[in-house]
Amino acid sequence: MIVKTLEKELNLADWQVRKVIKLIDDGNTIPFIARYRKDVTGSLNDETLRKFDERLRYLRNLEEKKEKVIKRIEELGKLDDGLKKQIMDATTLVELEDLYRPYKSKKQTRATKAKQKGLEPLADIILAQDINESVKKVASKYVNEEVKTPEEAIEGAKDIIAEVVSDNSGFRGKIRKNTFFTGQITTKAKDTEQSTEYEVYYSYSEDIKRIPPHRILAINRAEKEGVIRAKVECDSDDAVSYLKRHMLKNKSRIPEKIEYNPHTTPVIVEAIEDSYKRLIAPAVEREIRNYLTQKAEEKSIEVFAKNLNQLLMESPLVGKTILGWDPAFRTGCKLAIIDETGKVLDTALIYPTEPQNKVSQSIKTVRELIDRYDINVIAIGNGTASRESEEIVAKIIKGTNVEYIIVNEAGASVYSASKLADEEFPDFTEGERSAVSIARRLQDPLAELVKIDPKSIGVGQYQHDMNQKQLSESLDGVVEKVVNEVGVDLNTASYSLLNHVSGIGKTTAKNIIEYRDENGSFTNRRELLNVKKLGKKTFEQCAGFVKIDNPDYPLDNTTIHPESYAATDKLLKKLNYTVNDIGSNRLKLDNLDLEGLSGELDVGVETLKDIISELKKPGRDPREDMPKPILRKNVLSIEDLEEGMIMQGTVRNIVDFGAFVDIGVHQDGLVHISQLVENRYVKHPLDIVSVGEIVDVKVLDVDLSRNRIQLSMII
Repeated sequence: MIVKTLEKELNLADWQVRKVIKLIDDGNTIPFIARYRKDVTGSLNDETLRKFDERLRYLRNLEEKKEKVIKRIEELGKLDDGLKKQIMDATTLVELEDLYRPYKSKKQTRATKAKQKGLEPLADIILAQDINESVKKVASKYVNEEVKTPEEAIEGAKDIIAEVVSDNSGFRGKIRKNTFFTGQITTKAKDTEQSTEYEVYYSYSEDIKRIPPHRILAINRAEKEGVIRAKVECDSDDAVSYLKRHMLKNKSRIPEKIEYNPHTTPVIVEAIEDSYKRLIAPAVEREIRNYLTQKAEEKSIEVFAKNLNQLLMESPLVGKTILGWDPAFRTGCKLAIIDETGKVLDTALIYPTEPQNKVSQSIKTVRELIDRYDINVIAIGNGTASRESEEIVAKIIKGTNVEYIIVNEAGASVYSASKLADEEFPDFTEGERSAVSIARRLQDPLAELVKIDPKSIGVGQYQHDMNQKQLSESLDGVVEKVVNEVGVDLNTASYSLLNHVSGIGKTTAKNIIEYRDENGSFTNRRELLNVKKLGKKTFEQCAGFVKIDNPDYPLDNTTIHPESYAATDKLLKKLNYTVNDIGSNRLKLDNLDLEGLSGELDVGVETLKDIISELKKPGRDPREDMPKPILRKNVLSIEDLEEGMIMQGTVRNIVDFGAFVDIGVHQDGLVHISQLVENRYVKHPLDIVSVGEIVDVKVLDVDLSRNRIQLSMII
């Protein structure tokens, strides 16, 4: 069943599903399967494989729970073939839970208390609906020390019937579905006089089936903060009528005529109404709210993951000496200078802002640093005192070739106070570490950002309101994907980078660095096998993703896997080349007979394509194709903006309702989803723009009082 489900959900062939399951079960990582097992999987990409892995785990968990449920019901002696088939056919944990509910051990409920008093037979008699005397008369037979009156017996029987109705999986499923498709989410303010960011939800309603994910998360947050009350509303009369139709027996033999038992019907109807109001409706509301939240979280996590992917893939600013500037008021601005390799050359502390206002002294210090280290770019963090720092930097660089850029410092303070930063810069203050991080995240965003918890990087929405485990797993997967897509230099990669390489975990990453410190630089990939606790399986998984600059053997500085070296050598020899020709203009690898060569070299066609691509451009960094950061020389403030101005900016964050663009005024402007493109429906902003992309925008509106900028990409 698992194979068929994955086949259908992911639109895959049976053989693909079986092959991928085997690869995963054999301990292969997703990056390894995606890049080096294309011929086995039919070239499934990283994203598809991660969805596959996630669904495989869910479905296996579902099958395991099915076995436990069947075993438990069988132990109770209540399992029949029909119920067993229903359980085996369940496709979700919710369906399975509905089926298991009647057989679960319950806490003390009104129904269980009534059963303990011996009232279950009375409930069964009423449900049979074939008595010809009053229910009160029948109930009088159940009066005892615990049940004082017939009325009390009837109330207990009604409680039992209410639970029977509530436990019916068919009823639950039908009412849940109807509520979802016909109901509404409504919200009301607890205090309409209170001014909050949630005022739009003070009196709000929207169809459940249409409400977008970001509004669900906003409503959840507003409710959690005690600003509003939210509830699910639907036509309860329809639900009760549905239950009556299925619970009440028509005694008439004439189809058009309805003839209910006059004695039991009123009792059952009261039990149905109680069941819906007290048991079913609240449970369905919880389930729908949970479902909406889960789907909203999944969508938000998906957006966050795509934003993070694009951020990590931003182009490095290579060949520049950078001054990182961590702005502040009272404690001063911390500076750090890094060279082209990221090595810290110097640090400094200046006080150009309030309350010290040592502007002239600060300008003198920074100009001396610029001259001494031939600084090319100043990277200013966008935190407190950033605007004031920018104005001073503009004065400092006037008449020079130095440029500046505002860098998103989200997470820099988290990193600077971490154990990792303490190990990397034991003699630096937190402020100095933060300045280094700001400079390095401009120089090589990926290498620096992998040191920070992805949730702290600031490219999502409502990230603190969702399933943190699921969010972390998704974002860690993105980091792993990007690190392996880009590859790492085995001799310079930090612990944080190595930790995300396919097959290499925390312990192995530390062991690699220890080996490097003790033995010097790696000269070939095979040397990895000398690293403590790095065996053949780990080598297989990681070898293609680590590169060596100027290695003993040129293929060790490519993404070609060592398992394909023999085939690569054979290919080069057949075409009268050597490994020393790779990457040169002499190498001609177009218009080759791939099918023929594949058989001759005993290598798959897809693998052969990748080998040829790498031979043409060995060690190519895929980030080279990304937009370069916009460097500036002059200060622009929000007060300088005018309606209709055309500007260039960088997309900093993407949410469900639009994109936030940095146009250099310390306040990102919002391009609403309706302003992304003209005369075209946009399902999601990610279909149009990506984080880090350089875009042209027009200023639509500037609200100085609220510090808000409305932009448009329709120019």
